[in-house]
Amino acid sequence: MIRLKSKGLKWLKGFHLLAVSSWVGGALALILLYLLKEDVADGKVLYGINQSIHHVDMVVVVIPGAFGCLLTGLIYSTFSNWGFFKHGWMIFKWIVTIFAILFGTFYLGPWETNMMEISGELGMESFMNPDYLYNQKMNLIFGTAQCLILMITVFISIFKPWKKRK
Repeated sequence: MIRLKSKGLKWLKGFHLLAVSSWVGGALALILLYLLKEDVADGKVLYGINQSIHHVDMVVVVIPGAFGCLLTGLIYSTFSNWGFFKHGWMIFKWIVTIFAILFGTFYLGPWETNMMEISGELGMESFMNPDYLYNQKMNLIFGTAQCLILMITVFISIFKPWKKRK
């Protein structure tokens, strides 16, 4: 099996850290943008914030960061001595990464898209729409939970708490 040498692993680690910072930083930015909506008094501004949330998530930061983590993790596991399942902390990272991507794809993303569409149609009346309020609540609760889990995963990567599996 081909293994990356020290310099290659350093480059890979750099790209992995950039992807992680995009994913976690983007998730944190989304939470802050959700909190901005509390002070909105104009329907077009509300729609603009929801468009910004959608754009930061889907196009430029969160999804590219998540898939960057997945891709660099696959390369790490394939072309280094870390492997896929040798260490408990690595298994934890794989579970979190795959679950977070799937949960974002099937829940967080659709909730967010729905909010953007509703606010585009209803403006400030969105705050009286039960679908909008439900999507906003679910996205804030589960988006915050996912962001915290991703932050914990960063520290698990640093401390590598679980011993090598036999």
